[in-house]
Order: sequence, then structure tokens, then C-alpha cells
Amino acid sequence: MRAMLLDAPHEPLRLTEAARAPRPGAGEVLIRVKACGVCRTDLHLVDGELANPRLPLVPGHEIIGTVVETGIGVERIREGDRIGVPWLGWTCGTCRYCSSGRENLCERARFTGYQIDGGYAEYTIANERYCFTIPPVFDDIEAAPLLCAGLIGFRALRLAGDAQRVGLYGFGAAAHIAVQVARHRGQQVFAFTKPGDSAGQEFARGLGAIWAGGSDVPPPEALGKH
Repeated sequence: MRAMLLDAPHEPLRLTEAARAPRPGAGEVLIRVKACGVCRTDLHLVDGELANPRLPLVPGHEIIGTVVETGIGVERIREGDRIGVPWLGWTCGTCRYCSSGRENLCERARFTGYQIDGGYAEYTIANERYCFTIPPVFDDIEAAPLLCAGLIGFRALRLAGDAQRVGLYGFGAAAHIAVQVARHRGQQVFAFTKPGDSAGQEFARGLGAIWAGGSDVPPPEALGKH
């Protein structure tokens, strides 16, 4: 199995080869990776801006692949399923955050491509609880960014509820997906970019934002429920 390893921050990834793929443990699945996106968090990791990664490490957490083996106790996912693996790779399931539907804040959480080997490899292991089945309407490359940027944007839109006017601060990977979903839902989107980022503002308007400007400029209308 070929994989790209990060041995230490500020070093280039190193190509390695193993005789065989890893075996899934209880509750885990073995995935043959078809695509894995590059997230800004991956760059933070390589640049040494995230504390205490498990090294050496296979980065990558926008994973799309096919299940080739399941471990003991796996029930929801079967061999041959096409699934996606996100940043959040494991939580305790018992803390106050997990008990209230806020697993992303679990103090014992482990993350794909950070404490768990990720998708810059031919095969990877993931916990069944944190895998998503991927609808066939998306191909592998289209689906990969949805496992991070898509999830972040969707979570923000859920918190916004049925607000008719939504402000997106910072128009990057997550926001450029979220604006399309919001417009599909009939919401008006106001996009805030870095001051002076005219290209980003034009991009936001092209995707359906009714207004785009710098984060140092107030929007022309109040945001929230109206």
C-alpha cells in the first residue's frame, strides 16, 4: 500500500510503501481511497500550526472511497459501499457535548488526518459511525470537498435556521458552497470578504450573493430574521 507520510512539521510528505493494507478493527471499515481533497487544515498541519499531531501521520480528511472490508460489529455499512470520511473521526459518545448533539466539541475527539491516519493513501481505516454514504449524483472529485467545506457550511446554515437574510463572513471553501445552498432555499446572502478582495466579492455575487463587500464595511441591510 502506498501512502504519503508527514514525519515532522515543515517537511515535505514522504512516499512510503507497505506490503499490505491495514485491517479494520471492531466498528471500523477499510476503504480503498478514490479521491481526497486538500483542506487548509492540512496545510496548517504541515506548517506546524496544529499542536501534537500523531507522527508519522497520513494527512487528508476529505476522503471518498469504496469499502473493501468491514470489522466486527459494523452494521450500517457493507462491502462495496461508496462512502465519505470527514475531519471528525471519533468521539467518546458520553460527554455533555456528545449527549447534546455537539460531538464536534467533544474534548476527547480524534480527527482524521490529525490523530487518525487520513486519505493520502491507497487505503484508509475509518470508524463506521463517522462515515457518510455518498449519493451517485456526485462523482468522487465533486464529493470530496463536501466532507469538510460542505459540512462546515451546512452546519452554519442549520444554526441560521429560517432567517431570510444570512451573512457569510470569510468567503472561502465553506462559504462558496453554503451560498449556493442558501440561495436554493430562497435566502438572501450577504458575503463578507477580506477588505479589498474585489475578486472574492465578484465570485460571491456570481454564486448568488445579493451583496458582497469587505468585512470592514457594514451591510446595506440588517441581517437575521425578517
